[in-house]
Amino acid sequence: MNNTPSSISRPVIAFDVETPNSYNDRMSAIGVAVIENGRITRKYTTLINPETHFDAFNTALTGISADMVRSAPTFPQVWEIIGPVMQSGILLAHNAPFDMRVLACCLTDYGIPAPASLPYACTVQMGRKCCPRLPNHKLDTMCRALDIPLNHHQADSDCLACARLLLYYLRQGLALEPFIRTYDLRNLRTLSHS
Repeated sequence: MNNTPSSISRPVIAFDVETPNSYNDRMSAIGVAVIENGRITRKYTTLINPETHFDAFNTALTGISADMVRSAPTFPQVWEIIGPVMQSGILLAHNAPFDMRVLACCLTDYGIPAPASLPYACTVQMGRKCCPRLPNHKLDTMCRALDIPLNHHQADSDCLACARLLLYYLRQGLALEPFIRTYDLRNLRTLSHS
């Protein structure tokens, strides 16, 4: 099988979300990077007004405050722009079940029509296979080890780092297909796989 970065037949959409509080059911920011034919072809990032409260911990972690998002678009407004892209291929995130759950919660809470499930892959899982000797496979650890630029907990930087991790893994001969899972958007869980 050809495992080069350009051998993937569908777009891969790397994304990262930041959340305003410990409920992790709304977004305060999202970053999206689309990978096609072995390269990053499109990028999108925006703050999001989550229409809920901010915890001090989340603001300290992300640098995003309630004041900063007061005039930002809401999730339904952002989804009008990114929804078609997010549903066009395989979603990718670092510690993907977290980002997939936040996405599913936002779609459900706002009553936005969406497929029952979406395919995704996780760069943490791929990293464990590709780079087993690292002390851990957190995004900042991976990026330091592989010399990938990162401004951690910034959605635009995190999604680009995730995309670059995938391209690195593919260049090392790791295939994406064995890592593709299906996320049940209605029940907030990964479906079992064989």
